[in-house]
Amino acid sequence: MREREIHPIQAEVLKFLLFKPKARYSELNITRITSDHFNFHIKQLLKEGLVIKTEDGLYELTTTGKEFANRFDTQKVEIERQAKIGVCMLCKHNKHNETYLVQQRLKQPYYGYFGFITGKITWGETVYETAKRELKEETGLNGSPKLVGIEHKMDFSKKDKTLLEDKFFFIIKVANLNGELAEEFDGGKNIWMPKKEILKLPNLFHDVPLLISMVEKETIEVLEKKYYVESY
Repeated sequence: MREREIHPIQAEVLKFLLFKPKARYSELNITRITSDHFNFHIKQLLKEGLVIKTEDGLYELTTTGKEFANRFDTQKVEIERQAKIGVCMLCKHNKHNETYLVQQRLKQPYYGYFGFITGKITWGETVYETAKRELKEETGLNGSPKLVGIEHKMDFSKKDKTLLEDKFFFIIKVANLNGELAEEFDGGKNIWMPKKEILKLPNLFHDVPLLISMVEKETIEVLEKKYYVESY
């Protein structure tokens, strides 16, 4: 349920319980639908573990329910769509300073595009834990991650100006690499490449030059930019 649209009646119940620690069954039926109909929605919320019925017969949000309902736009009574959060890793070659590990994406969206290693930060995971895990999963390598910046990247369709993706990336520089490089993985392939060659690649993600510049500086930088893309 937390990953899909919730029924408006159930959403109203969760919204009500956001502002009240406990409530009676009759208080929750704000829309005044029939008992049979409303009872179905209460049972769904109980089944999904979002609401619990206490020993005194009252209803309250569970821990899961609080986290879920707290993401509501309480005016529209719907889950707010928010930017995704992940890491983007620039791995510099141990011996060749201006050589980076480039990744060609072989899955949708952006099939065939070139960029750097990225990955979503999972629930309860630190930035560095994500960086180490994604690095190992996608390249087979280990290394020393260091935060060098934050990027807010918004991709719009060049054709109709529709927002396609909205993401925040913790930009990570990875040094002291060790292990055997996996040249291919499920969804892409990895290639060591000098900076000059990277910048000439077709289907290069627009932010690649800025990310390289960010890694080469000594101070932490925050980058926020909108891009307009022809293919997605």
